[in-house]
Amino acid sequence: MKIKQRKELVELIRQHKKAGQRVIMANGCFDLVHGGHVSYLQDSKKLGDILVVAVNSDSSIKKLKGDKRPIYLENERLEILAAFECIDYIMVFDEPTVDGILRELHPDVHSKGTDYTKETVPERQTAIEMGIETYIAGAPKENATKDIIQLILERWK
Repeated sequence: MKIKQRKELVELIRQHKKAGQRVIMANGCFDLVHGGHVSYLQDSKKLGDILVVAVNSDSSIKKLKGDKRPIYLENERLEILAAFECIDYIMVFDEPTVDGILRELHPDVHSKGTDYTKETVPERQTAIEMGIETYIAGAPKENATKDIIQLILERWK
């Protein structure tokens, strides 16, 4: 089972790092999974041995994106991501950023999508303090969940 509780994941990651494996962490909402997400996650996995994906909880998505989101509830989003071969572990988080998770898991790399630059990653300062590499992964951002939702609304008026 790829879906893990935070406490369990801390121990698993410690074991992987002790075995000399390189741990990558990616994070996001993954509300309507699209090609940009696939590119981001596959590119992230190429950076190391273990890919951990931290997924925003339903309540944190509502805070970030508004009351009409998420489209897919947490359990559905986790189930979809669990089918990705490139993902080793998945966890849910409720905080506005993954600063605390970076501190707890201490991955080798924090990977973010191309809607960021290394300088604009919200957790950049934590990564610097912890000696965690920041990497921008995936194809250039050409679509976003909000754009897909808008397209559907326009086409199905």
